Amino acid sequence: MRRAPRSGFFILLAFVLGTGAATVQPTSRLMASAAEADGPEPSGQTAQRATVKPVARSVAEAPPDIPFATESAGEQQLLALANQSRQQAGAPPLTLDPGLSQAARIHAQAMLEAGQLSHQFDGELSLPQRLAAATQLQLDQEGENVALDYDAQHGHEHLMLSPPHRANLLNPAYNVVGLGVVRSGDRLYIVQDFGHAIPNYSSTEVKDRIEAAVNHTRRLAGQSVLQRRDLLVADEAACSMAQADKLGTSPVRKLAERYTVMTYTSLHPETLPSGAAHALAGRNLQSFSIGACYARSETYPTGVYWVVLSLD
Repeated sequence: MRRAPRSGFFILLAFVLGTGAATVQPTSRLMASAAEADGPEPSGQTAQRATVKPVARSVAEAPPDIPFATESAGEQQLLALANQSRQQAGAPPLTLDPGLSQAARIHAQAMLEAGQLSHQFDGELSLPQRLAAATQLQLDQEGENVALDYDAQHGHEHLMLSPPHRANLLNPAYNVVGLGVVRSGDRLYIVQDFGHAIPNYSSTEVKDRIEAAVNHTRRLAGQSVLQRRDLLVADEAACSMAQADKLGTSPVRKLAERYTVMTYTSLHPETLPSGAAHALAGRNLQSFSIGACYARSETYPTGVYWVVLSLD
């Protein structure tokens, strides 16, 4: 499962908008049985957690000429079959992402070397971290299917027969996928890495969207719109939170000595955190400032907007 966001640090008024999302990760035993319904268990395969020789901790650290016995035709067939099933279910098609596919191939190779299925081997990054290292896409959801089967057609059919794997394949929220298929004799190790890619806004776009949300909230409360006057230190305060991977930092506390401050993280700048409406409904408010900083951190490996709202 993806790690849940940390709790918020409160300075006068502070709220957190969580950005974590569940990752569907069935156990290895379930995945193995689902993927091998038509064949015997490979020799030496167990349901225990695997220990393999250290794998690359990121795509950037991976050797440039990893000798993958990849099956490009199988990957393309899996993409076509997935999108055919999604069309029948009324879900939008998936777009193949080269970075996610590289991450999927590296993991498929790790499964081949271990001789078993797993979502994470000893010495390997978690799924969100692996995907973040492989692509510049901004993801707010991710999921993974792994399988061992005779060919791509059988692999797709068996995954569709397993409820959790079918749910990943047909999840209408997912819009990108990475596919890795590595051959081992007459079997294929298959990895499908799914994600929901969202727009990567510029700093100006982020602030404009937050401003619109602030004044929309004001109008709903029957109050006049607020004038936006961004402070020179606002972005510095937001980036200090990203660097510290927490909402309470010295620059934020300094702002809170003069202003009512709300700090939070979000992947959707047009949506304010729960509880912000009460703070923004004040009749004596005259202006506000926005500090925003997009960054990746240990808590948010695929990135998030760190936001400081200062109310005056």
